[in-house]
Amino acid sequence: MTTSANRLTSLIVGASRGLGHAIAAELLTRGTTPETEWDVIGTVRAGAEQTPLHTLADGNPGRVEIETLDITAPDQIEALQERLKGRAIDLLFVNAGTTNRDPDQATGTISTEEFTQVMITNALSPMRVIERLEGLVPAVGLIGVMSSGQGSIANNENGMRELYRGSKAALNMFMRSFAARHAATGRAVLVMAPGWIRTDLGGDDAPYTMEEAVPPIVDVLLEKRSRPGIEYLDRFGETVPW
Repeated sequence: MTTSANRLTSLIVGASRGLGHAIAAELLTRGTTPETEWDVIGTVRAGAEQTPLHTLADGNPGRVEIETLDITAPDQIEALQERLKGRAIDLLFVNAGTTNRDPDQATGTISTEEFTQVMITNALSPMRVIERLEGLVPAVGLIGVMSSGQGSIANNENGMRELYRGSKAALNMFMRSFAARHAATGRAVLVMAPGWIRTDLGGDDAPYTMEEAVPPIVDVLLEKRSRPGIEYLDRFGETVPW
């Protein structure tokens, strides 16, 4: 895959299945002219075989590129940066999320191991990816992360899912710090709260399917590219209180 003036490139980190894959697939459908047509680089973990992303690549030759990455492995992030050197990434979106075995467990009773795993996956690792790859994103590009409405401190009125909430709130704070440090670039930075969606993490009780939720998410991603600075938005483009 090569990037030219007539094509835009997105990098979706964590695209093997679920929301990441669905966002990648939706981006391929966007654009009615060559200037707005999107190609996709999606990452999967080492050892992944025929994931939905591989199937997407098979059906879109030359438009979907698959890279290997475990975001919790700093050496793999560094290697990806080296492989992508010289590329322009017009949209960098990091999709990562996990939770502890008992999501309703009180924070003070969670084991150190589980606490560390969730915080590293949900908060530290996305920032490591962004810090390493942000130099590939031009001033007119977008850097975004998959957060959650449950990361909103202001909106937390019923508790529950404490570790997950805390990890996403930490991610939100780290993104604000990143945006402040890089304010001079004029880049758009997005913290996305997609809503409760039927994914492996969201579960079968979630009210929205990916088919219903993902097109609006992509709308917000693409619209945000024209607005510099950081915003915390839901899939309808409405501001979520920090």
